[in-house]
Amino acid sequence: MPYRPDPRRPLPAPLNAVQLSASIAFGLWLGFMAIALTAWLVARLLFSEQLAPVAAAIEHLATPPVVAQPVPDSPPQSPLFDQYEENLRRNEQQQRLDQARSSQRNLANPKCQFWLQQDRTAPSEKSRANVMQFCD
Repeated sequence: MPYRPDPRRPLPAPLNAVQLSASIAFGLWLGFMAIALTAWLVARLLFSEQLAPVAAAIEHLATPPVVAQPVPDSPPQSPLFDQYEENLRRNEQQQRLDQARSSQRNLANPKCQFWLQQDRTAPSEKSRANVMQFCD
């Protein structure tokens, strides 16, 4: 025999006002999300081909035009500029060699003395590189 509550007796409901309000708000939120998801899916399936040109036009208008501007850090590539850079490099290397020759600390370093002598008698890229490596 099924249970039939007495119509005169209230059912015990252990929910208080905060729980009841929270569950109603959660139900409304879930319903809104279900409607929004359904509308999005329908719009995507039915209107994607029709609205593709409009979306492309909006995307084209939204992107700003790209203007080619010279980068200030990149030097112009010309033979004169290359020659200028090479002269700067040579001058810097010469200053380091002169500084290595005049340094008192390098007088006590035999490897430095050897490569300084090699660079004086037979200057080459190898001797200059070794002077830079072994001398301070």
